[in-house]
Amino acid sequence: MTRTSVTLDRAAGVLMAQAAGDALGVPYEGQSTVAGPARMLGGGYGPYEPGEYSDDTQMAVVIAQIAATGADLRSPAALDAIADGFLAWYRQGATDVGIHTRQVLSQVEPGPGSAGRLTALARDLYRAQGRGGGNGALMRTGIVGLANLTDRVATAEAARAIASLTHGDPEAGDSAVLWSEAVRVAGREGRFELAGGLDLIPAVRRTRWAAWIEDAAGADPASIPHNGHSPRALQAAWAAITSTLDDPTRTHPCEHLTDALQAAVHAGHDTDTVAAIAGALLGARWGGSAVPAAWRRAIHGWPGLRATDLTRLGILTARGGRDDERGWPSTGRVDYPARPIRVPHPFDDGVILGNQAALDDGWDAVVSLCRRGRAQGTVDPSRQVDVWLMDSEDPEANPNLDFVLDDTAHAIAALRADGHTVFVHCAHAEQRTPTVAIRYARLLGIDRDQARAGVAAAIGPTVRAFGHLWDQA
Repeated sequence: MTRTSVTLDRAAGVLMAQAAGDALGVPYEGQSTVAGPARMLGGGYGPYEPGEYSDDTQMAVVIAQIAATGADLRSPAALDAIADGFLAWYRQGATDVGIHTRQVLSQVEPGPGSAGRLTALARDLYRAQGRGGGNGALMRTGIVGLANLTDRVATAEAARAIASLTHGDPEAGDSAVLWSEAVRVAGREGRFELAGGLDLIPAVRRTRWAAWIEDAAGADPASIPHNGHSPRALQAAWAAITSTLDDPTRTHPCEHLTDALQAAVHAGHDTDTVAAIAGALLGARWGGSAVPAAWRRAIHGWPGLRATDLTRLGILTARGGRDDERGWPSTGRVDYPARPIRVPHPFDDGVILGNQAALDDGWDAVVSLCRRGRAQGTVDPSRQVDVWLMDSEDPEANPNLDFVLDDTAHAIAALRADGHTVFVHCAHAEQRTPTVAIRYARLLGIDRDQARAGVAAAIGPTVRAFGHLWDQA
C-alpha cells in the first residue's frame, strides 16, 4: 500500500513538475541572465498566459496520451500514434515549435507508417545538414520513464525510438535514453542517478557522456553554454538539480524541487526547456505532493489540461493504463456513501470543513484532500486545489507530509485572501480534514491545543482523534 502510494505520487509529479518548470521558465526564454526569483508571469515567445506551459510539455502530453493507454511505446502502432499526435499538434495546437522540429513535422503527413516516415526524414536531414541535436527530443522524454518502471531496456528502446521521430543526431537519442532512465529510477527507487544509464547507450559514446555528466554535477547551471543543444541542456538540468541538492537551511527536504527549478531558470537562454527537463526528474524523485499548490493552481496548457489532468496521465502511464478499484483517476465520480458534513471552521467561518458527500454543493473554492472524480466539483479550476494526502497510519505513506500540511494551509489562506469561501474536505472528514483544519488554525496564530480542541468540537464524533495525521497537525 505504502510503496504503491509513494510510487504513484512520484508518477503524478513527472508531468506536473515538468509543466511547472516550463511555465516558470516561459517569461525568461532568450534572456542571458535572470534576476530575482522566477515567477509564472506568462509572456515569452508564445505569448503565454501566466502558468501556461509551452511546447516542451505540449509534446510530452502527446506521448503521455498514448502511454496512458498502457501501450508498449516501442510498438509500431504506438509510435505511429505518437507521430500522428505530433503532426496534429503541429498543425492545430502548437504555440511554439523549435526550428528543427518544425522542419521535420512540416514535411510529413499523418496516417499508417507516419513514424517511419518521420524517422527517415529526421535521419536524412541529420546526414545532409549535420543538424538534429537540439533539445527538442530531450525536453519531452520524461514521461517515457514511467511507461515501464520495471524494465530499463524497454525504457531505453522507447526513449530512443520516440526521440528519433524528429531528431536524427545519435546524441539527441542518447540524452533521451539517459534522462528517461533517470526518471524511471527516481520514480521506482526515489533517488537521483544519471550515470547509471550509461550502459544503455552505445559504447563508443559512453566516455564522452560520462565526462559531460561528471562536469555538470554540482556546477552552476548558468556556466553551461548553448543549452539549446541536447547534451548541454541535459548538463544544465543536471547541474540545477545537483547544485541545489544539499541545503541544511531548508525547512522541508522536498523543497529541493522548487529550489532546483529556480536554478534551472537562472541558467538563462532556453529557460523553459531546461526547467521542464529538470522538472520531470525532480517530480519523479519528490512527487507531485512537492509541487506547491500555488503552482498547481496556475498550471495549464494545450489541449486544455490542468494539473489534475497531468496527474491522471502520469498515474495511468505508471499503472499501464489501468484505473484503481474505484475507477480512479479516469472515472467521473468517486463517491463515499455518507451523510453530508459541512461545518464552519472554528476560527474562520469563511472556511467550511466537510466530506466528499458535500462536494457538489456549489462552493466558491475547494480544497480536496482525497480522490475525486473528473466530473465532481464545479468551481473554476484555478480555485480547485487537489492535495496528495494519504489516510494512513504509516508515516512512510506521506513522505512530504509536513510540507503538504504547511502548503495546504497556505493555499487556504491564499484563497481566503482573494475573498473566497473555501470548502475543505476529504472522504469522511475523519482524519485528513481535521488535520488540515488544525494546521490552518496554527497558521492563523491559534495555539495547537486550542486548535485541536476547537476542530474536534466543530466536526464532532467523526474525528479519529488518535490517527497519525492528527498527531502531526
